[in-house]
Amino acid sequence: MKFLATILLLVPAIAALEFPQCPSPSWPTGPGSEIRAPGVPRDMARILSGISDKRIEAIIKKLTTFHTRHTLSRQDSPTIGIGAARDWIKSEYDSFGGNLQVSIQTYLQPIQAPRIDRPVNISNIVAVLPGYDSNRVYVISGHYDTRASDVMNPDIEQHGANDDASGVAAVMEVARVLAKQKFPATLIFAAVAGEEQGLYGSNHLAQTLKAAGIDVQGMFTSDIVGSSTADDGVKDPFSVRLFAQGIPLFQSSAVQAAYAGVGGENDSPARQLARYAASVASNIATGMKVRIVYRLDRYLRGGDHRPFLIAGYPAARFTEPNENYAHQHQDIRVENGKQYGDLAEFCDFQFIQRVSKVNAATLWNLASAPGTPKNVTIDTIALGNDSKMMWIAAKDDNLKGYEIVWRPTTAPDWTNEIWVGLVNEATVDLSKDNVVFGVRAVGKNGYKSPVAFPLPSV
Repeated sequence: MKFLATILLLVPAIAALEFPQCPSPSWPTGPGSEIRAPGVPRDMARILSGISDKRIEAIIKKLTTFHTRHTLSRQDSPTIGIGAARDWIKSEYDSFGGNLQVSIQTYLQPIQAPRIDRPVNISNIVAVLPGYDSNRVYVISGHYDTRASDVMNPDIEQHGANDDASGVAAVMEVARVLAKQKFPATLIFAAVAGEEQGLYGSNHLAQTLKAAGIDVQGMFTSDIVGSSTADDGVKDPFSVRLFAQGIPLFQSSAVQAAYAGVGGENDSPARQLARYAASVASNIATGMKVRIVYRLDRYLRGGDHRPFLIAGYPAARFTEPNENYAHQHQDIRVENGKQYGDLAEFCDFQFIQRVSKVNAATLWNLASAPGTPKNVTIDTIALGNDSKMMWIAAKDDNLKGYEIVWRPTTAPDWTNEIWVGLVNEATVDLSKDNVVFGVRAVGKNGYKSPVAFPLPSV
């Protein structure tokens, strides 16, 4: 708990920059009032309606004014370089008030070939929204460092509007609208550095949480979420990709074999987290469809969810549905009449607003629900045509009980559920040979946890 104890320290608030004010939403109240977004909790829908594309635009445009945010750029200027961007992000987080506790987490990164050619301070800006259960944590992040065509050039102008001011803006805006809320679980909103040089800031955050024994039950990074327009002009403005790893590649060979041996290739903790996000955030309150991609990431690319997976935490990556590579990792220039460079003019701020709503809806549900069931196993001691599952029942005042879910082995998502109550084992009259089973917790408030996949008991 040392890390959380450190980052929960109160710090003086710094005056916010002036942003355009979004109008207060008008909602029906009183008995019998209907939710404006059917099937969506009204309190959550109200919060989501406050996420502002104008504020997101202002954040992104401000982040492009520092000339460069390269990890190896200046840290001692108030206006130029990654240090100036760091301090501005910190001041914005401070201005959100509410229950947010904000700190800068800095460490000295030694020389590391091929992309760290001198020792450099890498700083993460970490905003924590403490929950009643301070050890159960969910993290969302974006990275605020940039790069141009030459990943080792820290001086050339590089705006990084889409990669990844868009993700940082999404995380900051979600933090702002949730700052005055209180949930059972703790939320962390992180702007990390060192991503373009090798995922260094995210790795430091993940390893710090792991060393402190923090139970991170879910992590999402939003990286390149600025537009839905491909380089050929094709648009898909109402969906976002969510990359989720299958078999836990970074865990032990025994864990990998356990998943593979029972056909659990599609049932890793990351895949369960992705299914959960799709189920709670694909609705009219977000205006988006979460499209799960069964991969760790895109070809030849990497993201800040990877260090969390290496640390043993469930993690996944949000990325726009189409990419324009002329606007990523490019020097700003016009070539043969074509504009290159990662400029704010190519961002769709309403699209980023919807991605922010997806993040907020996912966090709202995760933090309101009980935690994912622990140590879930399925009895494989003897042959039989029924299926017995066991787990550790959580000590949680909000816990109502558990559900068993299942689906055909070829189905992408759960098709059936059965309530089994406040127990730590249950037997279903259905053969484990024919379906995929899972267990999830249900709160007294009606919110449900992600599903836990049962591995063989022996």
